[in-house]
Amino acid sequence: MKKIFINSVIGMACLAGMTSCGDKFLETDYFAGVEAEGALTTPNVIEYALNGTYYQLQRYYFAGNYSTIIGDIASDISYWNQDTGHFNQLYQFIYQDTDTYLSYIWEYGYKVIDNSSRIIEACENLIPEASEDDQEVLKLFEAEARTLRAFAALKLTNVFCHQVMVNGTSYGNMPGIVIVEKPVPAFSHVERGTISESYDYINNDLKTAINLFEEIGWDRDDVNYMGLAAAYGLYARSNMYLENWNEAAKAAENAILVSGIDELAYSPEEYKSLYDGGNSNWESFFTLGLNSQTSWSANSLGTLFTTYGYSSSPYLESLYGSEDCRLSILYFTPTAESPNPYMKNFSGGKFGYYGGTNPSYATCYEINAPEMFLIQAEAYAKLNNVPAAQEALLVVAKRNNAITSVADLPASTDGIMSFLYEERARELFQEGFRFFDLRRWNINCNLYAVQAPAIEWMIKNVKVSDVVFPIPAAEVNTNYGVTQNDGWSSTRPK
Repeated sequence: MKKIFINSVIGMACLAGMTSCGDKFLETDYFAGVEAEGALTTPNVIEYALNGTYYQLQRYYFAGNYSTIIGDIASDISYWNQDTGHFNQLYQFIYQDTDTYLSYIWEYGYKVIDNSSRIIEACENLIPEASEDDQEVLKLFEAEARTLRAFAALKLTNVFCHQVMVNGTSYGNMPGIVIVEKPVPAFSHVERGTISESYDYINNDLKTAINLFEEIGWDRDDVNYMGLAAAYGLYARSNMYLENWNEAAKAAENAILVSGIDELAYSPEEYKSLYDGGNSNWESFFTLGLNSQTSWSANSLGTLFTTYGYSSSPYLESLYGSEDCRLSILYFTPTAESPNPYMKNFSGGKFGYYGGTNPSYATCYEINAPEMFLIQAEAYAKLNNVPAAQEALLVVAKRNNAITSVADLPASTDGIMSFLYEERARELFQEGFRFFDLRRWNINCNLYAVQAPAIEWMIKNVKVSDVVFPIPAAEVNTNYGVTQNDGWSSTRPK
């Protein structure tokens, strides 16, 4: 596979475009220290801009923390011990339209979208007159930018819109996100598309990116950059939400084939070593470039799940069998001052940084092989292909060493779905899917866990299928066209 050398590191903040959520929609003034308009005129400059876009993506305001973890915080699989106030309003479902975490997710998601759009436009303008070698590089950059844009748009659509499909019922005509195909001039009036249009936007980007990667026949072969396996993985995820089961299954299969990952870690030691930091997770297709030099320190997910008091919930822990290798990263070390294990010193889970000493150095593994097998399993179950669903499910379910063959798995569609409701919780903890899974499945759940180590809740036996988070008030109040989600506050579970 052909590779190229990178001119700059992901973590250089000076390369990032600047936007503002409070003054106007998508204010972007600089790339690499020069004005953005007309600046992206060579592959080298585009590469600087692309690296800046990766940096914005992995900021703790977006994928490096807030947009990754919100789906687990607002669910039944995380526990807040109330030592600090981080994410507490989302955890308790008492959030407002001024919530800081939601505001930053919106702002930084659109930084990624706008910056990616500028790169895409520049690549398309340069490719026709470029040399053959430069054409290949520009197509690579366009493919990465389109995958980045789709990644951010899918996050924003999940967080700020109604679930597109809820157990067979479409909500695609409800308000979606602002669709940015071309860079939006400052002070422009904008409008939200529908949710269906938002998904068309996401999937069109991913299909174009896949075609570009396949046309040039290579990517960077580096999990810190978007590549073909990551693009297929996102396409599988998007089509899962759309309940396009054939498309989802095929895309997941392609992601697995491209990555070459057909088995996972099954021993406690091997599983724990996936989370040694950096690129240690060999099951991942796309990993943020966070490490001891480029960590978010107090704002990291490693800190959130240790010092700042979040952990796995007692309910989640009750779902694991005693021989499950994933228990190797779920443990507590009580102190003399606080013998209750849920009050102090959670190991950090997937953010424990077990290869080092400081959990704040842990990174996020954003698109991973286990998710693909679970998407396949769900898709085949929905298509009533029980044997295929069992085979895909077994790859992940064998993390529980008591499960060794399909004979240990349910043998009906309903049984497989019931198993998946729990298996996705077990496997995808700290990857941010749980709340959105609960919404799309339309199943009863409990929220706002309390009184650990008992399994107890403040919000009991509710459905969250209609829950929608508010668009940040700061954006709506600019009066540049972004409208609020009607009745969002009444959808909060109680």
